[in-house]
Amino acid sequence: MSSPLPIAAATLVLSLAVSACTSTTEVLDDVVTSSVRSAAYSGSSKERDCLARAMFFESLRSSREGLVAVGTVVMNRVKAPEYPDTVCGVVGQKNQFAPGVLSRPMNSKALPDVMAAADAVLKGERHPKIGNAKFFHTAGLKFPYKNMHYVHVAGGNAFYEKRSRARRATEPVRQQTEIASTVPLPQSKPVLEVANTDGVADPDTGVLASDAE
Repeated sequence: MSSPLPIAAATLVLSLAVSACTSTTEVLDDVVTSSVRSAAYSGSSKERDCLARAMFFESLRSSREGLVAVGTVVMNRVKAPEYPDTVCGVVGQKNQFAPGVLSRPMNSKALPDVMAAADAVLKGERHPKIGNAKFFHTAGLKFPYKNMHYVHVAGGNAFYEKRSRARRATEPVRQQTEIASTVPLPQSKPVLEVANTDGVADPDTGVLASDAE
């Protein structure tokens, strides 16, 4: 996503360089993500392409875990009533994912692995640590908002939920630093990060980001 997936609203941060993979035999890590499964998604070849594109441009292609984590966020959004109910609708939302995500060429020897990961997600594979999270941003970036509960770091991204003030009163949010200390930060990659800004309502609560204290 990208977001504060950040995926919702309007502070834009664009990272520049692409880290190319050299061979498909070197691009996959050994993290198992299939311990959580969902119902298979019945979509067209276009929907498959849209999901693969989000995963390709939003995660380090050397990390299957990261690819599946991004795919999990996309599918979480498809199920959520505040987002479009198709993969292409979610991925194509303005200022939510990498610029040109649906039109730029996917030039990488890692593409077969990305497509395989996308197929796995469409068949129901989910990342067990992502849960219902619908947001992420490049790992290491910091934002001042108090409603961001981090759940995992993978593939160069930090994934999080947005929690209401009432929920935070009984369940304190987890900071990015609490889960990222053992995770290496990525090289720069092309990602459009969209952070919550004043005047933008939290989609989970309807509360403006500036009011989420």
